[in-house]
Amino acid sequence: MKEERVEQIALALEKAKLGEYVDMMSKPRRLLFMNFVAGLARGFGMAVGFTLLGALALYFLRMVVMLNLPFIGGFIAEIVKIVQDHL
Repeated sequence: MKEERVEQIALALEKAKLGEYVDMMSKPRRLLFMNFVAGLARGFGMAVGFTLLGALALYFLRMVVMLNLPFIGGFIAEIVKIVQDHL
């Protein structure tokens, strides 16, 4: 009974990868490096994501301008013109 419980606890700790966590905490340089790389990846991902989202928004704004809606079309045309002038 006790051996079965000990095996269950050992499996749970192995699944939680507690050994890897303790190993990483004992090596602060590796921890800093891993966090640095993770930060770079997040920053790059956000930059690419915002760029794609902005391009998609401008594309749809141009499509709305093509529909030639009286008030909205002129307003959006001004926004697109301002953005293109600053690129």
